[in-house]
Amino acid sequence: MPRAKERKQKPKGAPPSVVPVLQKFLKTYQKYCVQSRTSPCPTIQRDLRSSIDREQILRKFMLVRAGDATASRPPISLEPLLRAIRDESYMMGKEICVWGLQLTNPEIARLALFLESKGHTTCPVTTLEIINCKMDLWSLGRLGKALQFSSLHLLVLDYCNELYLDGNYLQCSGTLALLRPIAEYAEMQGKDRPTSASPHAGNPPLLPQVCRGGSSTLSQITKSSEAVTEKRTSQRKRGKRGTRKKANQLMEAGPWVVTLHLADNSIDGTGKEGEQLLELTRTLTCLIKYSAHLREIDLGNNVLGETAAVAILDALRARKAGKLPPLKVTVTPRISSDTFTSIWKHSKKSNKTSKKKKKAKN
Repeated sequence: MPRAKERKQKPKGAPPSVVPVLQKFLKTYQKYCVQSRTSPCPTIQRDLRSSIDREQILRKFMLVRAGDATASRPPISLEPLLRAIRDESYMMGKEICVWGLQLTNPEIARLALFLESKGHTTCPVTTLEIINCKMDLWSLGRLGKALQFSSLHLLVLDYCNELYLDGNYLQCSGTLALLRPIAEYAEMQGKDRPTSASPHAGNPPLLPQVCRGGSSTLSQITKSSEAVTEKRTSQRKRGKRGTRKKANQLMEAGPWVVTLHLADNSIDGTGKEGEQLLELTRTLTCLIKYSAHLREIDLGNNVLGETAAVAILDALRARKAGKLPPLKVTVTPRISSDTFTSIWKHSKKSNKTSKKKKKAKN
């Protein structure tokens, strides 16, 4: 009988094979899925087996939704993967991508602890993608607190309204890299917008997209817009009931953001970083003047200075003149009292303040 194919023997002195490591990791992952009564992700199992066959390290874990959960097929969970990485001390994985899952608060809490590297070895993950996972405010807040203790270089939160980056020492350069593509898109949209129109006067559009840490470009934006248009056209041709309604609810191509918290990020005019404060101010005021999606921006505990504060005030006035939706802006009081008061008056007032005033009148 013909013998089964044997793996090629490696020469002496060659590094040890990764196959046993990957095989053990796969078994551990499947074990934790059984324990947590969740389904193993087919994509992760496929990638692990493929890496075993090719005897190559698996650096990217893709956790992708595979149909709807049923009684016979439990949902896919992030928790077994994180437990397997931790318990097997798998330091070769650098990317975790989660697409289309309904992440629960306990899952986000475990992810935050995983990123913070408390109680175990340093987290090896440098790229985290959480796309269209419908996290609530608690989950986003907990994840935001973990960022400053993580080893992440790239964070992607597409199709998510909230972006909390308080206390992450982005400084001028990091903040500029974050805001530049969003501001460019907002300016492009603002110049094409009819002056008499008041876009998005009601609720913000569905599924807003957050920029990928400065990696988005206007060419990518154009391609996204074309893809949405093509999808709408194909839906009209099908002639199925309800397709027109679905087409109208399709997301607008990004990058853009609704809520942006950048408090306590050492954004000031000192040192080499301070040389970029002027360019950052221009980018920030462009976003304020033109972004119809933006509803809140928190710049508290950053010493922007009087010049930048006055520019923000002028941008708020221009936004009001352009009939864009109100914007809540928070800045440090370490500027002149007149400028601070004017910014506060031109900013959108919170619902709590208006409710208190109504109660007082009654």
